[in-house]
Amino acid sequence: MDELLESVVRGLGRGSVYALLALGFVIIFKATRVISFAQPAFMLAGAVMVTYLVGPLGFWGALAAATVLTGLLALGVERTAVRPMVGRPAFVVAIITLGVDIAVRVIVNAYIGNDVRQVGDPWGLSRVELAGLIIEKRDVARIVTAAVLVAALFAYFRFTRMGLAMRAASYDQEAAMAQGVSVGGVFAVSWAMAGGLAAVAGTFVAVGENVDGLMWTIALVALPVIILGGLDSPAGAVLGGVIVGVLQELVAGYQSHFPWLGGNISVITPYVVMLIVLLVKPYGLFGTREVERV
Repeated sequence: MDELLESVVRGLGRGSVYALLALGFVIIFKATRVISFAQPAFMLAGAVMVTYLVGPLGFWGALAAATVLTGLLALGVERTAVRPMVGRPAFVVAIITLGVDIAVRVIVNAYIGNDVRQVGDPWGLSRVELAGLIIEKRDVARIVTAAVLVAALFAYFRFTRMGLAMRAASYDQEAAMAQGVSVGGVFAVSWAMAGGLAAVAGTFVAVGENVDGLMWTIALVALPVIILGGLDSPAGAVLGGVIVGVLQELVAGYQSHFPWLGGNISVITPYVVMLIVLLVKPYGLFGTREVERV
């Protein structure tokens, strides 16, 4: 039983990272109705920034600075590459974001160089005993950080003027504009938020690990997460991230009991979940069902 619960806690830590990445996808989609494929590049860029800043600023200072800088990077991308495409088909804009992702990763890889870089681990891979369970402190940090950010975001959407504007624009952009909402400002804030969330997620992925040019592939797991939770549901993104993270850890921990499945079955678990959800509930657990009349 202890082994099971420890796997669940590790899954919550992993799922917290997925939730932050998925939230970035959802925030942009709700604002623009476009899936941004630039999130993996922002995740890698944020982690690489932390590797350069962690020395002079410490871990938390470097994380804060990298979050702001990556948010500004995402804002710059929105202003220069995405804003001119407003009014074009969503597919065209999505392809533009894919090109942005490749371009940003090429530039970031130049700062990684031929070797890997280190974010470091302020907890030194240390563990803590909680209710008889042995838990890594970095998993606790991931869970707590994600919980604080998610709570802050939901409070922002609920109680601030810009948050209300973002919610209004996500329902009907034309009606929001008629009420004086700056839809362009909503787009900009959405991209900046998504970039900052990607930087935080990338940093916590890299804690205690190496930062290399392939780290961005972890962000692809956010796609099954948002399919599971619903493309336009922030709450679904959080719940979907937790579910996928826990399932991955459980499968990784118990796959030895099912040798006929082969090795590393946990790697494809998110995509198996995605296929099942698409077959059973295409709009996800909390996604808005769209009905078109002809």
